[in-house]
This record gives sequence, structure tokens and C-alpha cells, in this order.
Amino acid sequence: MAINQRSQIVLSFLCYFLLIGPSHSFTDTLLQGQQLKDQDHLISADGSFKLGFFSPGTSRSRYLGIWYNVVDENKIFIAKKKEVWVANRDNPISDASGILTIDKSGKLTVLHGDNSTIPLSSVEAASNVSAELLNSGNFVLKEMNLDGSTKQILWQSFDYPTDTLLPGMKLGFDNKKMHIWSLTSWINDNNPAQGSFSLTLGMAFNTSQLVIWWKGSIYWTSGMWQSGRFELASQLSNECHPDFSFISNDGLNYFTYSLSQSENHSLSRYMIDSSGSLLEIGGMAPFGACSYKSDPGCVAQKMPDCRSQNVWFEAKKGFMSAEGQKFMESSNLSSFDCQAKCLNNCSCAAYAYSSANQTVCEIWSQGITFTEKYDETRVIYVLRGKKAKRWIWAAITFPVLMATLVACSVYYFIQRRNRMAENDAEQEILLCVLETEATDSSPTGKLNDVKRDRKKSHELNFFSFESIVSATNNFAAANKLGEGGFGPVFKGKLNDSQQQQVAVKRLSRNSGQGLAEFKNELLLIAKLQHTNLVRLIGCCIQREEKILIYEFMPNKSLDSFLFDPEKKHLLDWKKRLHIIEGIAQGLLYLHKYSRLRIIHRDLKASNILLDAEMNPKISDFGMARIFGKNESEAKTIRIIGTHGYMAPEYALKGVVSIKIDVFSFGVLLLEIVSSKKSYKDYSSEYPLNLIGLAWELWSEARGLEFMDPTLEESFSPNEVLRSIHIGLLCVQDQATDRPTMSDIVSMLTNETLDLPAPKQPAFFLDRSADEREVHRNSSENSLNSASITVVEAR
Repeated sequence: MAINQRSQIVLSFLCYFLLIGPSHSFTDTLLQGQQLKDQDHLISADGSFKLGFFSPGTSRSRYLGIWYNVVDENKIFIAKKKEVWVANRDNPISDASGILTIDKSGKLTVLHGDNSTIPLSSVEAASNVSAELLNSGNFVLKEMNLDGSTKQILWQSFDYPTDTLLPGMKLGFDNKKMHIWSLTSWINDNNPAQGSFSLTLGMAFNTSQLVIWWKGSIYWTSGMWQSGRFELASQLSNECHPDFSFISNDGLNYFTYSLSQSENHSLSRYMIDSSGSLLEIGGMAPFGACSYKSDPGCVAQKMPDCRSQNVWFEAKKGFMSAEGQKFMESSNLSSFDCQAKCLNNCSCAAYAYSSANQTVCEIWSQGITFTEKYDETRVIYVLRGKKAKRWIWAAITFPVLMATLVACSVYYFIQRRNRMAENDAEQEILLCVLETEATDSSPTGKLNDVKRDRKKSHELNFFSFESIVSATNNFAAANKLGEGGFGPVFKGKLNDSQQQQVAVKRLSRNSGQGLAEFKNELLLIAKLQHTNLVRLIGCCIQREEKILIYEFMPNKSLDSFLFDPEKKHLLDWKKRLHIIEGIAQGLLYLHKYSRLRIIHRDLKASNILLDAEMNPKISDFGMARIFGKNESEAKTIRIIGTHGYMAPEYALKGVVSIKIDVFSFGVLLLEIVSSKKSYKDYSSEYPLNLIGLAWELWSEARGLEFMDPTLEESFSPNEVLRSIHIGLLCVQDQATDRPTMSDIVSMLTNETLDLPAPKQPAFFLDRSADEREVHRNSSENSLNSASITVVEAR
């Protein structure tokens, strides 16, 4: 009896506190002037969604978000996550001081700490503003009429998705408003900050496809939208349930889906996870699950030559004999990214990833031993390879063994004696190939004739490997200038009468590039001579060694000045304009005046070298493409280049022409003017890359705000604005609208020449943390193809 009385008392108190609690905690609407504190919530009218502050996983940081309001979490089994939207994913709150409010100007704002603010909306409204959590999961800020009807939508969460696509949300872009709808993965379950995978809608030449990007590289594509379905993801069609559709009209291009009234609207969603998979609750996904299965549309990421296709990581509990190299939370690495760092580092033998207290990725090199210990809590992923089969011989007789040893000894001495002769032969064969490919003829002439002709037409010197070792002090670390896709580059001094300083580019065995690039660069550079192209002095071909020797550039590459907070002050406006004009002259020579018509295909700041007088030199022709004099356009599905500099028709359709170099030049010009990187995000409210920023400021007659502030004491307003204008002409969406390099040189050198108004450029979502090279597969049969890193479709 006493127990029943106590139960009734407890129940009465619970009911009392529920009744006197803050009214807005159990409503779907936040009114202007009200505050939603850390422990308060909004709940949609049908109870499907809840909005409030939360801490994901083991994190102590607080985030404002929306999640499914369900008791049984098994109903939302996608990655065991309830959250569908996060407001401050990159701005966590360290304590429970967060408050959501609508201020006096009608802006939705998160307050926290000592008067710190996180603005969510920017449009102002006079009065009568409220925010409502709808049954769809959309959080809408709206201005109301006096009769209670909606006057205008000021802001809505559906316009700023995080990693989840709900029914009614859009995935695409609005050309008129320059707004992009895209999904970006969490870093891990404890950190909702922007991860390395993003899902966007690609658009070029009236064809569209979904694209998953991984740090700037194309990771998966849906194929083109044709006849109401995606080519490589046929489940996403307008004939299925849910109903998918692609809308393209009046500047709007987006993908969306809807459910019928009878279907469970509240639990349907698509989500991109931290490994790049597009997950879905109904079993129609995953898509893009390229890390663990062969999925149509996957674009294989080329591994270094040091890794075979039969390697994997085995998870074990234990410890390593020494500390490894650590990448801390500031690197924004997911577990997938950490594994990729190990795979792409040829000396890496194991890695570990932790996201409990802070995100830490640690990798260990070969030689550091792993000790298995089952009671350890730390999991270490140890690299394993497929073991070769062991053949057990029935018997090996002593005479056979001795004969083998004698044969090996004789072979060794013969090889040693003939080494110089073979190196000469390799050089002659290479010269023959160079002459053959340059003239499109077959190698029927004698090698001596080829060599004599080479001496007349080239000044290509062959160096012994020993002389290169001496010049670089055995490739000493102190002489290392840097490292690219080809391999490391060293400073050297030739042992000749002039003691000439050179840059030595050594093909790495672990390079993603190879002999094809080496041959391509030799073929081109040996036959091209221009003051704005880097000069090739010679090469070394000896056994596995493939080395290129260039003139030494004491000021290294343009990016080392342009993006360095200290060194960029050394580039005043006069120097920058000189560099822009020099690059334009170099490209004009490649496109029009050289013996070979060359499309560079990888023009970027790191491939522009600077001599002692800061004259620009275009370098790195390993990815270049040779065109015939009467050839204006070609097509490939082997996409090679760097994200952020690639023209849309090339990135999405593989169309190659001189206009893709013009696009890259335009991006580079904008980088030179602004000292900003092309692939960064320049808006806190919506994704906006460098091209988008330039267009937005130009359209609003605020072009000078785009300029690097360090130029304020040296710039000419007319020259800066004209340069931005030319840059925007180069990055127009349609290749036919872009000027040729002849036009561009005229525009730069003749200030009286009227410039046409630029059309809206191609906009791409660039949220990658670093510059990445893009490689996609091809089956080209062209002898002149410079597609180097072969990426195989899976």
C-alpha cells in the first residue's frame, strides 16, 4: 500500500514539472525574442524530429542540430546515427552555454560563452519573425503577416544540408543565386566537422550526374541522368519508390526525391558517411562503397607502384616498439584518410586511428615492430600482403646447385662488363623513339643517323648516373628542393668548366607517374624553346634510373611566394603582372607557334617556376597532350590534372582542347591577383570557391575587394580590374565563350582594346582541404597520349 502511495506521489510530481516547464521546449516554433537554451528542444508537430543542442558520440562539445525523435534507435540504423542536420559543425561550443535566438533584426543566431555569436541567417526583417521545425525536418525562419500567414521565407536548414538528404531536399545548384546544395561527410562519429567526402551534382553541356569527391579527386559517379534514371545507379529513378527526379530550368539544376503519403516520411534519408559511402535506410544503397566492394561508378584511386593490389590491413590489439608520425585533429582526418596516408606512404607498415578524446592518426614505418597483446585497448592496423606459394622440391642435388651458382656468377660478370654498352643502347633507342614520335614516322633509319640528326636538332645531353650522384652529393637531403608526382627534385652542381647549377628530377619507383611521363616530357621539352618554358639540359637513363636535368630556378615555384603570408609581400603588382604576361606568352607559344601543338593539361601555380629575375617558366610536361596542326579537339575518359584548375567539359566529359588550358590560366590569373587558393571555400554562409568569389564581387562592382591587400601600395586599379575581367572571361562555363591565348595576350598588352562582358562561370564545390591531382581511366590509343597515371574503373 505504501509503495503504491509513493508511486502516485512521484507520478504527480512528474506531471507537475511537465506542466510548469518552459512552454517553448515542447513546441515546434521559436518566436522572436525567445531563447532556446542548451537543455530545451523544439519538436515537430507530428513528433518526428527534434531540434536542440547535443554532443555526438564521446565528444564533450555541443552542437545545435536536428535529429529523429524516436525512442527505438534500431529504427534509424544508418551508421547508428539519429542526427540529420548540424548548424555549427565547424564551430563547436565547448560548454552548455549555447542559446538559439532570433534577434531584433530578425536574424537567427546562436549565442555562447562571453558574448560570442554564430550567425545562421543574414537576411534582416523588421518584426514578427519566427522559426518553425516542420514535419519534414526542415527548420524554417520566416516573416509573418498580421493574419498569421507567411510573408516570406528568410532562411531554411534545407538550403544548408550537412551529410543527410531528406525527402524534399535538393542536391544541385542555383545559377542565379549562386547557391549550391551538397552533402559533406562527418569526420567521424564523434566529430561532425566537414570530412573529406562530398556529394555534389556535376553539370556540363546539358548532362548531369551525381559525383562523390574525395579531397578533390573524383571517387564515384552515378553516370549521366538519362530517360529518368542515372546510368550507373538505376535504383535512383523516377519510376521507383521513393520517386527521384532531376529538375533543370530557369537556372535551377537539382536532384531531389519524394515519398507518397502512405510511406513513412519521417525515417527516409540518404547519408554520406566518413568512408565515402552513400547510405540509405531502405536497402537501395549503399552507393559509392568503393572501399570494400566493386560498385558501378567507382573510380579506382591509383596506389603507388610499391603497393600490390593484394594488400590489406589486419586489425590487432597491441603496441608498437616506438612512436610513429602523428597527424592531429587539425588535419581533419577520418579513419579512411588515415588508412590512405599509410597506403600512399611506401615506408608505412601500420597505422592507428582514434577519435575518442581528440582525432589522432598515427602511422609507423617499416622497421618498427608490432607486439600483439590481447588485453591492450588500442587497435593497430598492420599492413599485410598475399603470401607467395611455397614450392617444396623433392630433392636438389649438389651438382645442380653448383651449376646454378656458376651460371649466376658468369652472368653477373658479363652484365657488369656490358653495362656501359647497354646504357648507350638504351639512350640510342630512346632517341630513336623521340625522333619517331616527333615526326610520326617509323624507325627505319640507322641509329647513327638518328644520333647525328639528334645532335643537329636537339641539344639533349646524356649524363651518367655517377655524375648525377656526384652533382647532388648522393641525393643528399640538404639538396632536396621538393617532391612532385614524378618524384623528388634535388639541387645539383655539374662538374664541368662552368660549375653549372641544375635541378635534378629523379623518377621515384613509388611514383604514380612512370616511363610514359618521362618519355613524354623528354619528347616535348627537347623540342621546345621559349623564354617562358623551363629549359631541359639533359637526362640520365641507366638501368632503373630515369632522371631529368633542368636549369636551376633559384626562386622555386610561384606557389611558394603566392600563398606564403610572409613571402607574398615580395610580389608587388608590377611583378605579378609581369608573371601573368610571361605565362600567357608561354602558353601562346605552346598552342600556336611551337613545332608541336601542345595542350599542357596541368597548368597551376606549383608548375610555374621563377628564375633569379622572377621571370616565369612553365614546367612539368609529363601530362601534356600533343595535337596535330589541324586538330582542335579530342575526347578522353582518362582525366588527368588538378582539381580547382580543371575546365568543366574536361573534368566531366573528357573534352580536350586548347580551351582547357585557357580555363586553367584564368584560375591561375585569379590566384595571382588575390593570393588565394582556387580550391578553398570563401563563404561562411554557402560553399563558394575562388571563381565564385571573383564573380560575386565583380557582379556587385566590388572587384577591388578581390585583390590581395598587400598590393594596396603598388597596384593600378585599372590594371587589377582588367586582369580580373580577363580571368573571368577565361573561366566561362562554355569553352566556345573563352578567348584564345592570342586574344588574351592582346587583352593584356593593349589597354585600349574593349573587353566583352564575361558570362557566368562554371561553379564547382571546393571543400577539399588540400590540392589534389585527379586521375581517371582511359582506353585511348593515341601514340601521343600523355595520360600517365592509369586509374582503372571497378
